[in-house]
Amino acid sequence: MSNESGAPQGNPGDIVNWPMLKIVYRTDPEAIAKLLPPGIDPGANPHVNLTIYNFPVPDEPEYGIVTTVDADYNGTPGEYTIGYGIDQESAIFISQETNGQPKYPCTTEYYRLGPQVTARCTHQGYTFVEFKGVSTGPVDKGDEWVQNEWWLKYSRAVSVGGPATGFDFPPHVVHVKSTYGTAWKEEVQGELVLRDSPWDPLASRLPMREQVSAHLWWPTFLDRQITLAGELDAEAFLPYADTISGSRWPGENGGPKKG
Repeated sequence: MSNESGAPQGNPGDIVNWPMLKIVYRTDPEAIAKLLPPGIDPGANPHVNLTIYNFPVPDEPEYGIVTTVDADYNGTPGEYTIGYGIDQESAIFISQETNGQPKYPCTTEYYRLGPQVTARCTHQGYTFVEFKGVSTGPVDKGDEWVQNEWWLKYSRAVSVGGPATGFDFPPHVVHVKSTYGTAWKEEVQGELVLRDSPWDPLASRLPMREQVSAHLWWPTFLDRQITLAGELDAEAFLPYADTISGSRWPGENGGPKKG
């Protein structure tokens, strides 16, 4: 439901009307290249995309932060997903097992008061993302658009008494193809701050060189298809299989990477 201006309206406090805060910043091309496993290539722009949200999943609020980088697979432009940091533990394991969606536990504070927008994301006691800004009002909604997102699904080989050296299910790329419209969009002038964290090493592994944009987005969900898109070279991928907390950050035995 909307008012005469077209801005989203609804029942007071209804979380379905919360916008997503979308932030894009530029990093070093070589930083993105180091994180991408063989078979997935850096995109045209060295952009890191952050989406901070509160959305009902399935019928209760889920606060989260999605981190992606521009990346291509088989010549198709898209975004390689580093992680979905969320506060619903029940959704973490089934999402990874079923679709390879890299969810992990994270606490997010995200709210708006008038034009002011505030967000803060914390994992294992480390606040790794902060944002404060002010909405400057609505901007053009643009056309419908398609987002290609790349997840990874695999199962390490069963191992007793030593490290796993292979896979029971080899690494496959999961293609998430989503079609969106925009119900409403507002530009936000603000500052993104990345803080050091061994659990979410944005500041060190994807350092910010320039903040490109920030806006509030009320999406219209038009279509979503999740399919296996192809298999990666298992031997080449093996060094990328050990990750932090279920995210795609390089890790060691599930924790931060040492050294």
